[in-house]
Amino acid sequence: MNPYVLAILLSSLGLGTTLTFASSHWLLAWMGLEINTLAITPLMAQHHHPRAVEATTKYFLTQATAAAMILFASTTNAWITGEWNINDLSNPIASTMFMTALALKIGLAPMHFWMPEVLQGLDLLTGLILSTWQKLAPFALIIQTAQNIDPSLLTLLGITSTLVGGWGLNQTQIRKILAYSSIAHMGWMIIIIQYAPQLTLIALGTYIIMTSAAFLTMKMSSTTKISTLATTWSKNPILTTTTALVLLSLGGLPPLTGFMPKWLILQELTKQQLPIVATTMALTALISLYFYLRLCYAMTLTISPNTTNSTTPWRTCTTQTSLPLALFTMAALGLLPMTPTIMALTT
Repeated sequence: MNPYVLAILLSSLGLGTTLTFASSHWLLAWMGLEINTLAITPLMAQHHHPRAVEATTKYFLTQATAAAMILFASTTNAWITGEWNINDLSNPIASTMFMTALALKIGLAPMHFWMPEVLQGLDLLTGLILSTWQKLAPFALIIQTAQNIDPSLLTLLGITSTLVGGWGLNQTQIRKILAYSSIAHMGWMIIIIQYAPQLTLIALGTYIIMTSAAFLTMKMSSTTKISTLATTWSKNPILTTTTALVLLSLGGLPPLTGFMPKWLILQELTKQQLPIVATTMALTALISLYFYLRLCYAMTLTISPNTTNSTTPWRTCTTQTSLPLALFTMAALGLLPMTPTIMALTT
């Protein structure tokens, strides 16, 4: 892709998210979401592969549907209440429609079916943008309107997403596994947003760090399937070790960073007198942990070439930059001791 075109598209991505962040009017927020969608569409289809084009088409149709629902919900709210302010979402029909549309945008279950299929057809770096940056603008709107949305709807979406996120255990494609991982993490963020929005921000930040480390690792080792993971040790043993730890961090094991948001969210749910919900969330985390352990097993406890027929990746030199990967990996592994400081900064 032409570097000038790439710069314009990436700038538009930033502009769309910033516009949604800064807006208090429904039309401006909707406009920011639309700019975001239109900017990432050429990035998704840039390789002109049939799978990439198919994924781009699915993504565009899904996002266009969600955007139309947001516009319809905001128009309905303005028609009934006379207010276009984002914080004045007082009509229950409009608020439910709005939350459904944003759940479709970020891939919450049961509106998640597009997410694994779209991510499977994308390049790893474009998939990274889709899994991290594209979540920011919808979450900004959800946080602003969470107090006006039915709490039982948010709880139902959260529990359903964490349950569905565990379905990645029967996948062999790493991008699909990371898509189900994204769905499960979105569920953890949504379920706590009505009680402690600052914990949603902490969970979103740690999710972005850990997912970035995972995607950059797979990009560095040119890995898209579980069977290929068995060959990574011979190319870079240190990278294999840190990747296993990053995957365990995504699963939420202490003393890694991923334990922090789960710990804080379960603690807050218990404070809110919701022990059954907290227990359900903790049990669904075990389902997700299974397929992270499966990836770790394939990377560290199997010996190539007895278990795979894939191309030997150590014969080719990588041209990927390792500094972002190193920074994200260190953050994904070592931020747990900083929990009190992070809580103090967000409250």
